[in-house]
Amino acid sequence: MVQLSSSPTLPSIPARLSLPARYRDAALFGLLAVLFGGSFVGIKAGLRELPPVLFAALRFDVGAVALLAYVVFSRPRTRWRPQTRADVLGVGVAATFLVAANNAFLFAGQALTTPAAASVMYGLNPVLAPVFAWFVLGQRLSRVNAAGIAVALGGVLLVVQPSPSAFGGGAVGQALVMIAAVSVAAGSVLLRRLDASMDDVALTAWAMAGGAVLLHGASLAAGESPARVADVGATTVASVLAVGLPATAVAYAIYVGLVTRVGPVRTNLVSYAFPAFAAVSGWLVLGAPVSAGTVFGFVVVVAGFVLVEHETLRTELCRVRRRREGCDPTASPFPCDD
Repeated sequence: MVQLSSSPTLPSIPARLSLPARYRDAALFGLLAVLFGGSFVGIKAGLRELPPVLFAALRFDVGAVALLAYVVFSRPRTRWRPQTRADVLGVGVAATFLVAANNAFLFAGQALTTPAAASVMYGLNPVLAPVFAWFVLGQRLSRVNAAGIAVALGGVLLVVQPSPSAFGGGAVGQALVMIAAVSVAAGSVLLRRLDASMDDVALTAWAMAGGAVLLHGASLAAGESPARVADVGATTVASVLAVGLPATAVAYAIYVGLVTRVGPVRTNLVSYAFPAFAAVSGWLVLGAPVSAGTVFGFVVVVAGFVLVEHETLRTELCRVRRRREGCDPTASPFPCDD
């Protein structure tokens, strides 16, 4: 099993940070959940005045400009330009599957179904990723890991608490959200399979630019008028910037980096944390109530994560125990008494 500490240095994090290297990917996973989950408030605000696919295109316009400017000024040309066939294919896969198809189908589907149904359908992404990983990468889940994914999915159901009526209508919208989930699962596995050599942040920036072009084309094909942008208010502009910068430029760079380092199956588990953080951000910003079911569901999601990451957690507990006993905490293996 790939450990969360598989890379001692991250291109998107300065080396001067004092956080131990083995904890950085775990911290980035948590930050990714906060950024993606919190973006739902901004998306909801922006969709009041913007059609869905156009809104998705605008978020990646903002994200691509910000991230491309960052990589151009912070990296030598050999690090931010695609150099190999795998680099070009990696950009194409990320632009097509992770950016364009994911966001076009997700935004369009959300407009045709209830938020609860959309959350459940999109929450199938971590279930689909192992299937693609099995066929493309030859990776198989252990029974404990599979049980952890199932438990976390149960936690998502407790958080969103979908009623039977939520699935009674909006079948087209639910199907579109399902296609978005399939796009993310397939794209993340293909990206890992290609093993591009270019910088993760640079690859993400180019993918955002290509995905934004595809999304604008999809918006026009769907009959959305670009002129709608001229009529939006300050709140919508703020929502586009809020979603386009932290929840797109930063979040997608983190996501692509995690896929290449810890794998698509474990990275896509972040989808299970979205509903909980979306509920918290809705409570903080919009004053939406948080039910006891939401809190309990989040606890169940965490329990699922613990099952998936049980080997990593056991290693860290052994490390702490050895440190308390005055032994070398970096020694391997870490013998622990059951």
